[in-house]
Amino acid sequence: MLMFMEKWAGLGSILLLLSVVKNHIPETLRLYLTACATKLTTYFSPYITITIPEYCAERFKRGEFFLAIESYLGHACARRAHKLKAELAKDSKNLQVSVDDHEEVMDEFKGVTLWWYASKQPSKASLISFYPGQEDKRFYQLVFHRQHRDLIVDEYLPFVLAEGRAVTVRNRQRRLFTNNASGSWNSYRQKSVWSHVKFEHPATFDTLAMDTDHKESIISDLMAFQESKEYYAKVGNAWKRGYLLYGPPGTGKSTMIAAMANFLDYDIYDLELTAVKNNTELRKLFIETTGKSIIVIEDIDCSIDLTGKRLKRDKKGTKESDDDEKPKLPTDPEKDETSKVTLSGLLNFIDGLWSACGGERIIIFTTNHKEKLDSALIRRGRMDKHIEMSYCRFEGFKVLANNYLDVAEHELFGEIRQLLEETDMSPADVAENMMPMSEKKKRDPNVCLAGLVEALKKAKVAKAKEEEEAEAKKAKEKHEQEEAEAKKAKEET
Repeated sequence: MLMFMEKWAGLGSILLLLSVVKNHIPETLRLYLTACATKLTTYFSPYITITIPEYCAERFKRGEFFLAIESYLGHACARRAHKLKAELAKDSKNLQVSVDDHEEVMDEFKGVTLWWYASKQPSKASLISFYPGQEDKRFYQLVFHRQHRDLIVDEYLPFVLAEGRAVTVRNRQRRLFTNNASGSWNSYRQKSVWSHVKFEHPATFDTLAMDTDHKESIISDLMAFQESKEYYAKVGNAWKRGYLLYGPPGTGKSTMIAAMANFLDYDIYDLELTAVKNNTELRKLFIETTGKSIIVIEDIDCSIDLTGKRLKRDKKGTKESDDDEKPKLPTDPEKDETSKVTLSGLLNFIDGLWSACGGERIIIFTTNHKEKLDSALIRRGRMDKHIEMSYCRFEGFKVLANNYLDVAEHELFGEIRQLLEETDMSPADVAENMMPMSEKKKRDPNVCLAGLVEALKKAKVAKAKEEEEAEAKKAKEKHEQEEAEAKKAKEET
């Protein structure tokens, strides 16, 4: 093999002799002679060997560096190997090809040639073990010339680790997590606080019904975040970013989250606050999330009572509390099983010391009523970017028309543009009116668009009626107020 070709033939003979007579000499003497031969070989050989075992010191957990090497070699060096193995690993969306056991591949880094050797050492035990690491021991060996020690240790190995991690992320099957009820948590099972399914939502920014400039602004912000690890460290901030998505129902807030996840290739953790009993459980959930993920709390204003204001002060400077708006804390745990997560606990979750654990996370809140949220919860630094998800306008309609009907231009577009400006219809309603589900609409863009026009006209009439009723109600209230003031003034005189 190439990694041993440079070793002296005399030393090879010594090792061969030892292998022949090892069964005829005492164990202690055999170990001593083997150690001496190894030292002698190392002394005369110009090469250094680094061994990376499959299992780390914890024994039950495969080493992260070993897995990174496996991914790196499969991606960068597999074409130069003669023997490969292919498997569909757990939580992987692609077939993974890696270097087979007892196979050697060559790599090059900054003009330096190196050799990787994948090996497996059979276990001496004759019994089958139920624990990993007790049977065959797999490991990688890296061989290089001793004059390149600093380059390999300081630059090449960190490069392999980073590249291997990147390959693993690209190949993994992305997941959608939800938090389990705390009663089912098991301290002996890792990640038991979350359960997951495959994340297969097809939404992308190309299919998102939104103004083009607004969409490009969001994409640029996401790209800047993803590429700013060093910058965040430089300014002393945790590598995270918060987004507040607000707007009426049906405007695409959940679809926006899915498009973000697909764009960044992140997992999603959908946090249900009503299932979290207290701040300690909330912190535990955060610790068990991973990097390259989006943590989502939908309808934050409806989850638990976190919409309270700070204590108010009257004109004399005395504090005045508002029991209807303050976060309410249950006082009797036996009678009240509601969540005891506080506003303070949630603020620490998104912006406290624990928020820096893991890195590269996005936190998203969604709400239909931004004005109900405490200003401390959505200030910059917590929810860094506020994104309004509004009613469908013509730019968003064109995306939907192309998605649903494969139509880029049509004679009804002018009328639809005007109607969309005169009424408020959500993208979900616009899409539903264009869905060619019935036999009448099937594969006929003309019928679908004509149906949308009729729906918009009805919505316009309904909007006008609502505005008229609102004006009438306002006028009535004003008239009643004027009458009350006049009556009061008359009584005083």
